[in-house]
Amino acid sequence: MNVLEGKNLFDVAGKIVLVTGSATGLGEGYAHIFAEAGATVACADIDFDGVKATADDIIAQGGSAAAYKIDVTKQESIRETVARIVEDHGRIDVLVNNAGVEHIEPYVDVTPEHYDFITGVNLKGVFFVGQEVAKVMKKQKGGKIINIGSLGSYIGLAESSVYCSTKGGVIQLSKTMSIELGPDNIQVNCVAPGYFITPMTRPFYDDPDHRAWIESRIPLHIWGTVKDMAGPMLFLASAASDYITGETIKVDGGWLAS
Repeated sequence: MNVLEGKNLFDVAGKIVLVTGSATGLGEGYAHIFAEAGATVACADIDFDGVKATADDIIAQGGSAAAYKIDVTKQESIRETVARIVEDHGRIDVLVNNAGVEHIEPYVDVTPEHYDFITGVNLKGVFFVGQEVAKVMKKQKGGKIINIGSLGSYIGLAESSVYCSTKGGVIQLSKTMSIELGPDNIQVNCVAPGYFITPMTRPFYDDPDHRAWIESRIPLHIWGTVKDMAGPMLFLASAASDYITGETIKVDGGWLAS
């Protein structure tokens, strides 16, 4: 029996990968992960200068990337950006639906403006970017969509009521997407990172007491780094996960196990 048929199931070389929110943080890291693995990365963000810097850095290191401006809260921007990527590259094989925001404040102080801003990016944006890319993938007869959840998809975090609500919704959305898109050979899964050092979490990391509390809750007692996301992301983007859909991989150092 030749199960692997001489293939590297984790190979993503030559794939076209769209990563939203890739100007900074984990999104920037995801872009580099796929570029280093041989994919062509469409780096997209509302911060065009930032996302161009990401693409330029990838190219300077010998990778393949292009920068695109996208506002995931606006339908017209989503449609135009996805169409441009398809025009430039011919297809989209993988979507990393990563763009996300947070605004730390007590539940009783949340304003409608802050609520709409966070939900507009974290849930509505994920929904409609996924929808537009799914239309492309249906025509291609296949693709991979990786939505980004969080610890906040599973547990409540003080002063993050809107963020946690949206991240819980992302997991449920991923399940529904997987059911509807499965017949088109599109796998939809989710990754839920724990505490990683990013611009969004830096204030917690720099606060000695908050950092100590977080590390006490992580069985591995360390924060995650971008390289810790490489395995799960490449797995979900490759043929290795062809029979996995509607699932969430937690990458949290064991937080949710404790």
